[in-house]
Amino acid sequence: MLELGALLLLVGQAAGLAAQPAELLRLEASVDAMGSTYSVVLYGVERARLESAVDAAFDEVRRLDRMLSNYRQDSELSEVNRYAAERPVKVTPELFGLLSACVEYSRRSDGAFDISVGPLMKVWGFYKGSGRLPGKAEVARALKQVGYRKILLDAETRTVRFAQAGVELDPGGIGKGYAVDRMVEVLKENGITSALISAGGSSIYGLGAPGSQPQGWEAKIRHPRDARKTIEQLYLKNQSLSTSGSYEKFFVAEGKTYSHIMDPRTGFPAPGMWSVSVLAPKTLDSEAWTKPCFILGRAWAAQQTPANWRVFLCEDKTETACAWLQ
Repeated sequence: MLELGALLLLVGQAAGLAAQPAELLRLEASVDAMGSTYSVVLYGVERARLESAVDAAFDEVRRLDRMLSNYRQDSELSEVNRYAAERPVKVTPELFGLLSACVEYSRRSDGAFDISVGPLMKVWGFYKGSGRLPGKAEVARALKQVGYRKILLDAETRTVRFAQAGVELDPGGIGKGYAVDRMVEVLKENGITSALISAGGSSIYGLGAPGSQPQGWEAKIRHPRDARKTIEQLYLKNQSLSTSGSYEKFFVAEGKTYSHIMDPRTGFPAPGMWSVSVLAPKTLDSEAWTKPCFILGRAWAAQQTPANWRVFLCEDKTETACAWLQ
């Protein structure tokens, strides 16, 4: 018969074993959708739950592709582009909310961010292509079809109407960010508290923190002139980081480099920057805000960026000058 002291010792040991945390499992997966590769890294204690959460997140990306892709003729966005110049097009509450956010980004940036940039992307050859040098007359014609004020949103009827023919919405500046945010929400709904979600490596969100790094998920900003080098390193914990760089898609013509980051006010690719990275609570915000910061530059970004966001700029100078604004 065990003495009381020995019995308490055994009970205490059993309780200690029961209190030990289960070993964390790591799962990595990726899927191609919306013209990009979406990758996730998750930590948890149940493999079945991790796998189910990843499947649900990837299903969400595929759903958004069917809603937002301007490469799919049957997408909701393509229907808007096809008919909104002829009549008001009724859209889902989700798409209406997203388009409303885009118009607000345009207002806040004096038109430097503009989802109606589609005609310019086409004339410059960046739609399904690597770029071409158009004539000035071509640019002028396309520019007349661009402008966020030509997007008429009616909240009462939840419809979209274009003020003139030729207007075309391009989701390239917000699609990845919105998809990442939606993936984060789906993972949370499936019980995930630790994950890193990335869209093409340029829009990422760190949910919680990996077990070995309580400060958050390690994120690196690449050197804009040398992909092998890191120019800045930071940690994301319930935060997003998006980067827009002139090195992502560009072409060289007549000795000059033209990138895909278009200034919708002038009709020409924006000069003066190598890359811009934005740290913000949501990926939709960080991705959208990189564009006006890239186009309008350091002084504008310093004045207009919300206090709880941060901006890292690499300016196109004799020597690459990269620094945080705040």
